[in-house]
Amino acid sequence: MSAFGTQLKDWRQLRRMSQLDLALSAEVSARHLSFLETGRARPSRDMVLRLSRELLLPQTEINALLTAAGFAPAYGARDLEDAELAPVRAAVMWMLERHAPYPAMALDRHWQLEAANAPARMLLQPVGIDLGDSLLEALLHNSGLRSNILNLREVEQLTLQRLRSELAHFGRDSVIEAHVEDLRARGAGQVPEAGPLPAMIPTRYQIGAQVLSFFSAMSQFGTVEDIALSELRIECMFPADEATRVALIQMGAS
Repeated sequence: MSAFGTQLKDWRQLRRMSQLDLALSAEVSARHLSFLETGRARPSRDMVLRLSRELLLPQTEINALLTAAGFAPAYGARDLEDAELAPVRAAVMWMLERHAPYPAMALDRHWQLEAANAPARMLLQPVGIDLGDSLLEALLHNSGLRSNILNLREVEQLTLQRLRSELAHFGRDSVIEAHVEDLRARGAGQVPEAGPLPAMIPTRYQIGAQVLSFFSAMSQFGTVEDIALSELRIECMFPADEATRVALIQMGAS
C-alpha cells in the first residue's frame, strides 16, 4: 500500500465512510477507489483534491495527502505579521478593539494567544498569561488561572467537549489529543447528573472581590486559502449577567 493509499484509507475510516460511500460522494467507481487505497492506481491532483473535499479535510491534511501522492502542497501558512496579511491583521484588531469593554482574543489551532484587547489582557496578565501562551496549557497547569475560575469542573467538561469536536475536524492532532487525555484523567469526561441542561454554562472568574461571568462566541475567517488563517479563531466574551456588564463598563471607563 502506498503512503497516499494508507492516508486515504485512514481518513476514510476516521470519517466512518465505506469505500462505496466515498466513491459515490466523489463520483468515482468503488473499484478505482480501492485501487487508489492499495496503490494499484495513482491519483491525479484533481482526484486528490476531490477526495479531500468529500472527506472534509482541513487544509494541513490536504497538503499532506497531496505530498503523499507526489504533488506540491496547495496551501501556504503565513505568519499573521506577514506584510501580505496586513488587511487581515487590521480586521482582527478592528474586531477585538470594538468588542471592548468586553474581552476578546484571537487564538490559533492549539489555543495559543495571537492577539487580545485590553479587557482580555486585564483578565489574563495578572495570572501570567500573555501573547504566545496557550490557554489550554494555562487552563490545565496555571494555578493562578485555575484558582480564579469558580466553576472549574464545569469549564473543564466544556473544554473537553470542545476539544473532541475540534479533533473530529482535524482527525489527528498530538497536542489536542494530549490535552483530551489530560482532561479525561482529571475526570472531566464523567457523565453529569441527570436533569435539564441550562441554556448556557458561563465561566465565572474571581477578580479580587468581583465575580465576572462570561459566555463566548467564536468566529473564523471564511474563503481563506492559507492554513494559519483557516485555523485562526476570534473568541468574543460576553457578560452572562447584569453585574458583569456593569463591572466591565466601569473598568473600561476607569
